[in-house]
Amino acid sequence: MTNNIHIQLADWHQGKEALMAVRTQVFVEEQQVPMELEMDDQDATCIHIKATTLQGQVVGTARLLPNHYIGRMCVLKAYRHQGVGGKMLVFLIDIARKKGYKNVMLNAQISALPFYQKHGFVSDSEVFMEAGIPHKHMSLKL
Repeated sequence: MTNNIHIQLADWHQGKEALMAVRTQVFVEEQQVPMELEMDDQDATCIHIKATTLQGQVVGTARLLPNHYIGRMCVLKAYRHQGVGGKMLVFLIDIARKKGYKNVMLNAQISALPFYQKHGFVSDSEVFMEAGIPHKHMSLKL
């Protein structure tokens, strides 16, 4: 199925509406994260990516912050468990390597720990709450 999904860089200023539509659906509507927590002032400084169908529909997005954190990674429900998230994560890790980063980090929802571990991330914190959802800090040496 992921053969029909294309991962590419996304221009935040031009693609904000489509990227936020995915993030809003996943984080705000599904996971009940308050919109004021979902929106922050960091988007303008991040590298954004998007997963799109052959028809151009944005079905996933994520960002790489200047402090080497991967964040706001999400895939629409209908496209989960098909390798889309993995392709997005590998794409972001490749960007970080090309930028010369020595590591990347993220705050993973507990339910996503196996996904990130499969990609080499190691948990290095106790469970903490973020937006009312249990998380663990994870890192990956590049």
